[in-house]
Amino acid sequence: MNKPLSAHDALIYVMVMASAVDSTMNDREMERIGQLIGFLPVFRGFDDDKLISAARDCAALLSGPEGLDVVLETVKDTLSPKLYDTAYALAVEVASADLSVKAEELRLLSLLRDRLGLDKLTCAAIERSAIARFRKG
Repeated sequence: MNKPLSAHDALIYVMVMASAVDSTMNDREMERIGQLIGFLPVFRGFDDDKLISAARDCAALLSGPEGLDVVLETVKDTLSPKLYDTAYALAVEVASADLSVKAEELRLLSLLRDRLGLDKLTCAAIERSAIARFRKG
């Protein structure tokens, strides 16, 4: 993978990591990724046809030596700091999509928070808003 990564690609990498970290990319998570790309302003101008190749590129990096660390660093280096909280929010959205957050997903969120240097209060607010959105009546 020699092409430069775009911010869109980096955000997709975050969502793919959040979905794949527990070794399963279920339909709810994949559907949520598609929904997020379809309606969030940060993805305006993104060519939906590039989603599969971005997801494959991320999976290839993840399967390599120190894959998770490489992808986290790639995301950090690609995104502007103003998108760090957006990346974290996307990871939370995907991890929450199946209405349960597993230990592996919590660990990834912690690694992402630390790598991006996000403060705990911001992350707690993002997590709390996901709980409110995904709560069953």
